[in-house]
Amino acid sequence: MKPAGTPISQATESGASGALSSRVTIISIALVAAAVISVLVLSISGQKPPTTPPAVVKVKLPIGVVSASDPSGLGPPGLKSLTGFARRYVNEFNGTTVPVGWTVFTGTPSGAPGGQFGSAHVVVRHGELQLNTWPDPHYQNRWVTGGLCHCGMTRTYGAYFVRSRITGVGPNEVMLLWPKSEIFPPEIDFNENEGRLDNTSSTVHWGSTNQVEQHLLRIDMTKWHTWGVVWTPTAIEDVVDGKVWASVTRPEAIARVPMRLDLEQRTMCQIHLQCPKKPSSMYVDWVVEYSLR
Repeated sequence: MKPAGTPISQATESGASGALSSRVTIISIALVAAAVISVLVLSISGQKPPTTPPAVVKVKLPIGVVSASDPSGLGPPGLKSLTGFARRYVNEFNGTTVPVGWTVFTGTPSGAPGGQFGSAHVVVRHGELQLNTWPDPHYQNRWVTGGLCHCGMTRTYGAYFVRSRITGVGPNEVMLLWPKSEIFPPEIDFNENEGRLDNTSSTVHWGSTNQVEQHLLRIDMTKWHTWGVVWTPTAIEDVVDGKVWASVTRPEAIARVPMRLDLEQRTMCQIHLQCPKKPSSMYVDWVVEYSLR
């Protein structure tokens, strides 16, 4: 569980006094269309505004390999699937318990009024890691969510890929990198749908006044996608299905501390936001992590 006062996503710059000052959000919208030939390939169309830096990553980015035994139809990429990086971790969640090195969240998420994490809401079954939101009688039938971190593995710079889909609207479904120190910022949210099914966002947080740069992507979140972030000393690149859809290159925005991978659902039913009307899940087929060579 994150300490109090460390919100997942904001879109403004706060002054030292805590008052809101000028917006620094940069938004780009890309349209995603799916095409199936022999493997899943998604192409991203649409023009980004001139303020959005071009993609820095020039190497081929992994999507996965065709696998009839994987729930998503694609298995994890191979050992040499990302030039300039070394694969350090892969998990296909083929067991029945949360793997060693992962920590399940409990308690109240910060920045989520009325939210609640519950350990029973994170399960491993059918070859998937599942985060499940449902009204839990152990918590007065409130909408309780699942969340966990790969707290057993942190690094400075690297690449992370998560093959996932979601089943319904309501909870904010988030994939992010969080500092090992637990001191916010920095934070790198590379897939955060804010409860919607037809789009997601990425947000980089940095600096003592919590400056942010945010990008938006229109995409069907109910379909299987390979989400990723490639983090180097010069750029943070957000990836979906092998294509870069957002890029942050401001030197001051690049995190330079050890970070870990978090997967979360959050609700804010207390203020009538990101609140489900029926149970919803995030299904994760696999996770792959790389270090920068």
